[in-house]
Amino acid sequence: MVVGYYTTVTKELRRLGFRHAGNAKGSHEKWTNDQGRLLIVPRNLMKRHTANGILKDAGSSMHL
Repeated sequence: MVVGYYTTVTKELRRLGFRHAGNAKGSHEKWTNDQGRLLIVPRNLMKRHTANGILKDAGSSMHL
């Protein structure tokens, strides 16, 4: 099985106060925080650049 960046990104999102808000279209998920910030995260997150973009949008200083 190929392992992508999904688990690493979602762990960091949880650390930043985001929570899973439901499923989006296809294999994507909605993640939100208390300030109303909404992020869409693909479950098959295989690209490092996409993962880093999601983390940047979330306000994380973490880079993969």
